[in-house]
Amino acid sequence: QVQLVESGGGLVQAGGSLRLSCAASGQSISIYTMGWFRQAPGKEREFVAAINWNGDTTVYADSVKGRFTISRDNAKNTVYLRMNSLEPDDTAVYSCAAPSTPVAGPGDVSRFQYLESWGQGTLVTVSS
Repeated sequence: QVQLVESGGGLVQAGGSLRLSCAASGQSISIYTMGWFRQAPGKEREFVAAINWNGDTTVYADSVKGRFTISRDNAKNTVYLRMNSLEPDDTAVYSCAAPSTPVAGPGDVSRFQYLESWGQGTLVTVSS
């Protein structure tokens, strides 16, 4: 099972930007779809973005479409989430996740299917 560690969270003003990183270890993630999720205080975890193994297919939640960009660097075994035009409603713990099978695509990951490995999360706080 792959180990995932997120970084890059912090406190930012509304309208600002952050880039989150998800570094994988223990095995290569180069053939796997990867996803970002978030959980705000008192709310259920929700899907944010997913990217297929080579980066040519991405899926986003409607709430972040046009503001967030998911990308990956397979040589570094790392997935990124660039977040622009941040809003207070984006405040949450952001986690990355990997599925148990390379068959899982971005659509599957967006529906929480096949997910096996999760990072501990990184907190993003957006002040108004």
